[in-house]
Amino acid sequence: MRTGKQKDRGSGGIRSWLGHLLALSGAAFAYAVGKWHAMKESQSMLDTAEPLVLSPSSAAKLMEAWGKLPPLQSGSVHLPSWSPDELALIGRIQSETKALNRNNVTRTEAYRNLYFRSPELHWALIAHMVSRNGGWNMTDLQGEWLTRLLNDRQRKDVFMFLERGNSLIFGDAYPQMLLYEWSRRLGRSFFHLLPAFGVSAFMEPVWRQFWKDGDSVMLSTALIVNEQHYIDRRVARNPYYEERVLHTMFFGLQSLLQMNAVFFPYRCEMEDQGEDLQLAGLILEQFQQLGERIEFGKRLYAMLFGIPRVLDGVRHFAAAVKHTGSRADYAPGLFQPIRHQPPERIYAEKLLGGKLKPGAAPLYSPPLHAAWGDHEVEPPEPGDWFEGPAQVGAYFRRLPFPQNFEMTNEYGLLLNKLELAVLAAQRGMSPLA
Repeated sequence: MRTGKQKDRGSGGIRSWLGHLLALSGAAFAYAVGKWHAMKESQSMLDTAEPLVLSPSSAAKLMEAWGKLPPLQSGSVHLPSWSPDELALIGRIQSETKALNRNNVTRTEAYRNLYFRSPELHWALIAHMVSRNGGWNMTDLQGEWLTRLLNDRQRKDVFMFLERGNSLIFGDAYPQMLLYEWSRRLGRSFFHLLPAFGVSAFMEPVWRQFWKDGDSVMLSTALIVNEQHYIDRRVARNPYYEERVLHTMFFGLQSLLQMNAVFFPYRCEMEDQGEDLQLAGLILEQFQQLGERIEFGKRLYAMLFGIPRVLDGVRHFAAAVKHTGSRADYAPGLFQPIRHQPPERIYAEKLLGGKLKPGAAPLYSPPLHAAWGDHEVEPPEPGDWFEGPAQVGAYFRRLPFPQNFEMTNEYGLLLNKLELAVLAAQRGMSPLA
């Protein structure tokens, strides 16, 4: 365990890197200008924003419905008897979910296809973009920098942590949305089948109300609440991942270097003069705090679906660019998915102000299939997280916009920090020391 003094030294080390970064010729001025520009862009986009509204009457109806649910029973769960046709539908949805839950790429593409088939399912687009970020984080572990900062075991532990969260959320949420599509296709509600997929009792009243009123905002918020509760004990507070990932020096480094961020490319085009990349996003500070993860998801949702410029750009990007896991998907001028020569034993600095130096080769960012094979995750632990309406009521009051979310400049700084960590490690200096 690190002492308070060690933590102070770690923070000082990070600050010294930042000081080194800002001491570069023109970097401090460029960063200040970029920060000002990002705030101005955020405000400009907020001026045209259309806030998402959580209907108080709809929330009250759900609170009443949740209050009428029978109390959770300990021990085995007795599922109702279903007709042969219902059993066939359950089997079909389970088979499709399993086939598409192979890896991050298949999940991410499944969310994309689902959203463009049923655009009223807002959550599917949020999940698609967050899953893209998860894939980029997975391939970073085998990319340009983290192979120089972490050993094989550390990288495998972090990958399995990311993979389990990505897989469990898909396995819980995707059958719900397929059941909705089948209900729409067949013209009647099949939400009484949700228990067959292990879905929390919390969600059945939500889907039944959505079937009646089509309130996408209420449904999306409920899915954010449900999925974060679903992974809370299974991933975020799982003792194995707490010990091997969340409490390690690496995760502290990840937090300090702002790797726990979600970026939405809302413009990424190659022009004659170079690459024009613009990113919106947020940084999650406390992953293990359930309430913070839920509010983080709500702010992402408000930003994506409440700010027209972000939504238009993200929809265009999602429709046009197939997910591979490589960061070259959105920044092909900065990242390359294939190494054209072996990595050098001593890393040479490539970036200046978040951009490639003249003559520097792009950073290596492999596609998922080149970085990791398919890995089966342990099945989810049984049990329902939902205890009653008082547990969730506060999450259904408002969907606030984040004030600063234009992240292009911040992303460049993040890249510079990671490169400086590699350079520091080469000098024999621990990134947290």
